Amino acid sequence: MDVSMFVQQLINGLQLGSIYALIALGYTMVYGIVKLINFAHGDIMMIGAYAGYFILCAFGTTPLGMVLAFCAAMVFCGLLGLSIERLAYRPLRNAPRLNSLITAIAVELILQNVMRVLPFVGPNPRSFPTIETKMIDFGIGSISNVQITVIVLSAILMIVLNYVVNYTTTGKAMQAVSFDMGASSLMGINVNKTIATTFVIGSVLAGAGGVLYAIAYPSIEPTMGYIPGLKAFVAAVLGGIGSIPGAMVGGILLGVAETMVKAYISSQYANAISYCILIIILLVKPAGLLGKKVRVKV
Repeated sequence: MDVSMFVQQLINGLQLGSIYALIALGYTMVYGIVKLINFAHGDIMMIGAYAGYFILCAFGTTPLGMVLAFCAAMVFCGLLGLSIERLAYRPLRNAPRLNSLITAIAVELILQNVMRVLPFVGPNPRSFPTIETKMIDFGIGSISNVQITVIVLSAILMIVLNYVVNYTTTGKAMQAVSFDMGASSLMGINVNKTIATTFVIGSVLAGAGGVLYAIAYPSIEPTMGYIPGLKAFVAAVLGGIGSIPGAMVGGILLGVAETMVKAYISSQYANAISYCILIIILLVKPAGLLGKKVRVKV
């Protein structure tokens, strides 16, 4: 086996997996609290990429422009996630889960088609402004400044999220609501606020993931969030949906697996491997790698 090629593909997999992990965190956080699979999450990522695109077109790919693009994408997607939760999901919180699932699919289609008909967006792909690529050779492989940016920023956001969930009052409230919504309400926790905060945090991460995805693969269009969103969902299930560390691990593993398949087998099987992994994990370990089995009393 060519070691340099393996190392190179591993770096490529870490880059892709870091983005999957960021998006998967939104899926797993929302599911962990309200048991809802938010299929619109991938399209929130797409809108984050467009928000970053318009900022970079205005300010250029300077360091200031990149910072503003990330901030704009995260803020806009956070507000969008809050609006979706308030208008589409909260009224159906006590309805059968199938109603919420159908609503999530409807929101996904609405976001895609609204972006397609907006005159300043349109259905055609656009080239995403990105920084000049520079390669850094370290002997057995090389890594680009773009890959370093994607991996490092993803890691920082995951660390910040881990701190928020485990060491802040908001995070403690999120854990409590996830464990028992009714008891949390009786203990004085504002359940609606906590759920809305969870949607906002997940959407903020999706917005950042959208910009990182567009930087790494610089082409954007209104349906670009569909496949990454599905794969991020697979990553969340692989790691154990409802588990934040599981989403991180699942995203990295899925990204590396997909990249290795492209390199050593065929790029035609890259999408199929994700769904094969999903089927296998559901058959062998339905709770996921880091998920916990939940007993349902009847």
